[in-house]
Amino acid sequence: MRAKAMDYDKAPPVSLDLINPDLMPTAQNDRTWDWKAIAALWVGMVVCVPAYMLAAGLVSEGMSWKEAVGTILIANVIVLIPMIAVGHAGTKHGIPFPVLLRASFGTRGAKIPALLRGLVACGWFGIQTWVGGAAIYAIVNILTFNAIDGDPLPVLGIDAGQTACFLGFWLLHVWFIKHGTESIRWLELWAAPLLIAMCAALLWWAYDRADGFGPMLSTPSQFAPGGAREGQFFSVFWPSLTAMVGFWATLALNIPDFTRYARSQRDQVLGQALGLPIPMAALAFVGVAVTSATVIIYGEAIWDPVKLTERMGGLGVVLALVALVLATITTNLAANVVAPANGFSNLSPRRISFKMGGYITAGIGIAMFPWKLLETTGAYIFTWLIGYSALLGPIAGIMLADYFVVRRTELDSEELFKEGGRYSYRGGWNPVAFVALIAGVLPNLPGFLKAAGFVTAVPPVFDAIYAYAWFVGLIVAAAVYLLFSRRS
Repeated sequence: MRAKAMDYDKAPPVSLDLINPDLMPTAQNDRTWDWKAIAALWVGMVVCVPAYMLAAGLVSEGMSWKEAVGTILIANVIVLIPMIAVGHAGTKHGIPFPVLLRASFGTRGAKIPALLRGLVACGWFGIQTWVGGAAIYAIVNILTFNAIDGDPLPVLGIDAGQTACFLGFWLLHVWFIKHGTESIRWLELWAAPLLIAMCAALLWWAYDRADGFGPMLSTPSQFAPGGAREGQFFSVFWPSLTAMVGFWATLALNIPDFTRYARSQRDQVLGQALGLPIPMAALAFVGVAVTSATVIIYGEAIWDPVKLTERMGGLGVVLALVALVLATITTNLAANVVAPANGFSNLSPRRISFKMGGYITAGIGIAMFPWKLLETTGAYIFTWLIGYSALLGPIAGIMLADYFVVRRTELDSEELFKEGGRYSYRGGWNPVAFVALIAGVLPNLPGFLKAAGFVTAVPPVFDAIYAYAWFVGLIVAAAVYLLFSRRS
C-alpha cells in the first residue's frame, strides 16, 4: 500500500522529536521525477574528476584498457542491484534514507548509521569542493598570466587566490543548498546533456590532436601469457572490483533521498539502469583514451583532467573550466550534500531542517581544511574506498534484509515517526541490527587495520576477506540480522 502524505501540523500521534517537513513522506503531487530526470541525476553525479581517474589506478596495476573499463562496468552493474532495491522503498513509501533506517535500527538507533553515512559524505564534500576550487584557480591563473598566484597565508597554508577560488566555489554550493532538492534536480537535468557533449568533445579533441588514441590502447595486459604479472589477474581484479563498488556504496544507502520523488518504480529502475553502469564505463574509457592521446600530444601521460586543462590553450581552457565546474558541483550536491543534510536533520528534526543540515555539511567542508587532508591521503583516496565500503556494506545488508525479507516491502509510515511505536524496539534501539552491524564489520577489521597502516601484518585469510570487504560485510550482516530477527 502506497504511503499517504501526513499533515505535519495535524499529526498529534507522531513524535515531534522525529519529524519535520523535510523528513515527511513525499505527497503524490511532489513525485514528479520521471526516468529521464533520474538518469540525468546519475549522469551529473558520474561525470566528475575522481570517476574520470578511476581507470588510471587499474591500468597502473597492469590491466589493459579493456580489462579496466570492464571491471568498472561489472562493479557498477553489481552496485546497481542494491541501488534499485533500496530505492524501491523511497518510491513506494516516499521516505528518505534516515527514516527508512528506523524500520531496522529503531527510531533512535537510526541516527548512528545515518550519521556514519553523512560523515563520509562530508569528507567527500570538502575534497570535491577543493578540487573544483583548485581547477578554477589553475585556469584563472592561466588566463591572467599568474596574476592571482601568491604566498601561502598563515594557518591556512594556501595563498589568497586559492582561498578566494575555494570560497567562491563553496558559496555556489550554498546557493543550491538554500534553494533545496528541486534546484539540484533542475541543475542535474540541464547539466547532464552538456556534460555528455563536453566528454564527447574532449574525446574528439584528443583523437584529432594525436591522430588516433596512441599506444596506451594497444598496450597488452600484464596478466596475459608472457606478461610481467602472468596468472595474477584475479589477485588484482577482486580488490579492484570491491573498490569500484565502494565508489558508489554511499549512494546505495541513501538513494531513497532521491527515489522518493520518482513517479513510479519503473521510472526509478529505468532511470538508474540507464544512468549509472554505462555512463561510468564510458567515462572510464574517455579517461583512458584521452590520457593515451596526451602521451603523443605532450610526451607524457596526464591522468588528472585539471592538469590537462593547464596544458590546453585557447578556447579549450574556457570549455574545460565550464566542464570541470559543472561536473564537480553536480556530483557534490547530489552525492555529498543530500545525504548528510538529511542525516543531520534526523539527529534533531525539530531544530535542524534539510537546509540547516546542508549548511552544517558546508561548514564541516571548510572546517576540515580539505587541502591539508589531500596532502596526506590524496594518493590513497581509492584505497580508502574499500575501507568505508567495509562499513557501509553491512548497513546495506541490514536494510535490504529487513525491508525485503522481514517486512516484504510493507511499512507503516506513520509508525516510523512515533516514539513507543512499532519501530521503537527497546527504547528506540533495535539490538539485533547493531549485533548484525558489528558482525558484518568484524571480519574486515584486521584487513582494514593493515591497509590503513595501523598494523604491519595480519594472517593471510584476513587479507583475502578484505579484498571482498563490501560483499562480506553485506552478506554477513544480512544473515545475522535475519537469524536473530526470526528468533526474536
